[in-house]
Amino acid sequence: MATIYQELENLLEYGLKEKLFEKEDKVYVRNRIMAVLKLDEWEDSAPSVQISSLSRTLNLILDWAYKNGLIETNTLTERDILETEIMNCLIPRPSEVIREFYNKYEQGSKEATDYYYHLSTASNYIRTDRIQKNKQWRAETPYGEIDISINLSKPEKDPKEIAMIKNVPSSSYPACLLCRENEGYRGTLRHPARGTHRIIPVKLNGEDWFFQYSPYVYYNEHSIVLRKEHVPMKMSEDTFRRLLDFIEAFPHYFIGSNADLPIVGGSILSHDHFQSGQYTFALERAETAEIIRLRNFPSVTIGRVNWPMSVLRVQGSKEEVAEVSNIIFQTWQNYSDPPAEIHAHTGRTPHNTVTPIARKRGKLFEMDVVLRNNRTSEEFPDGIFHPHQELHHIKKENIGLIEVMGLAVLPGRLSEELNNLAKYLLNPIEKSTWGQDMLKHWEWYCNIRRKYSQPTEDNVMEIIKCEVGQKFQTVLEHAGVYKQTNEGLKAFKRFLDALENQ
Repeated sequence: MATIYQELENLLEYGLKEKLFEKEDKVYVRNRIMAVLKLDEWEDSAPSVQISSLSRTLNLILDWAYKNGLIETNTLTERDILETEIMNCLIPRPSEVIREFYNKYEQGSKEATDYYYHLSTASNYIRTDRIQKNKQWRAETPYGEIDISINLSKPEKDPKEIAMIKNVPSSSYPACLLCRENEGYRGTLRHPARGTHRIIPVKLNGEDWFFQYSPYVYYNEHSIVLRKEHVPMKMSEDTFRRLLDFIEAFPHYFIGSNADLPIVGGSILSHDHFQSGQYTFALERAETAEIIRLRNFPSVTIGRVNWPMSVLRVQGSKEEVAEVSNIIFQTWQNYSDPPAEIHAHTGRTPHNTVTPIARKRGKLFEMDVVLRNNRTSEEFPDGIFHPHQELHHIKKENIGLIEVMGLAVLPGRLSEELNNLAKYLLNPIEKSTWGQDMLKHWEWYCNIRRKYSQPTEDNVMEIIKCEVGQKFQTVLEHAGVYKQTNEGLKAFKRFLDALENQ
């Protein structure tokens, strides 16, 4: 069995192979890891002939640490904290990362992000081993193929850890999960370890922002662009200019913003931020229908996108796309259409906002402006334009930017529940014998049985995946302020007419 020294040698060889440090740094890096593990002696040991995976090497080192009293109760969070402190010994300081990023940027923006993404994955800041546990597939819809993902990458806290958290004092530092103060933060039972976190400063609209990757990526190079100050999200003309500045600097990426109101906004509204990455979503592939133009912007095209939500696509020069996108936003902010259930305000409470997504298409700048409304009613207390009650067994959470673009991020509970549903379809049993956690799927189960005469082991999961795709299509249709019906499209046309009259 390999000794701790051989596993540490494996880790050092991994760091050299992945270019996390140079050979001249090896003794220094080794000594820093020894300090973290409270080792006073070193035994030379050859690395394994075939170096095992990073996750296996780290797990063996952490097992040793627990046996030797460096980890108190061996919870996942405790292991993550120590693991991140170890990996932090292998990677450069923030100033070195920033310098190398911008040296690479002189060769091209993609070269810069390739370097930065590799550092983020090789350092295990992006936990690829956990992300691989996510279940992903594509489902065909009338709007094209949409992406489905069941999120299994974020492990739940075990009862022992939950009990320990009760004794940990709360802290206001860092103020939130996005604040720049997370860079290098050791972590606690309440706040994740960010020792290997590095962020890149960028200028957007003349302001200080930062670019980073998400530790749990939902798509290729899933990144976050966050404001330097901890200020709430607020949609304005500046938002569109910031997005387009980023696209000008990184034309191989898209970037978008969650809406800035509850129900239709993202999970973190307290800190202004965007999400970006190198991925083509279904929304980007969707085609536009009728085209309109504004009198003062004859070279800019505005097209209604063939999508279950209500989207206008603006194409043109950078400056004009920013101005026209803002005109759409300002018009929508104060637009009401009672027959379509659209009310801009209840008293002084605003309801209309947008979810914007920017990209380059050839030489043109492009902005998808998704119309949102967060009004509730007695019939729909969670939101009129929100997944309705009959869809909550699949998706109850807010429809944020990622879902708007056509990627369903579904709760981890569905993994086991869909497997159970497959068993029930193959071997039907009475409702009275169903587990309590499965009863929410009963009506869906009955519909599937009526639709498919007799699923088999060979096709039952494909049937379920297809049905989940149809459910997510309906989720998006519920979130759309204009429905895909004759009346809905007529109502959308009324808004387009109001826009043209600006």
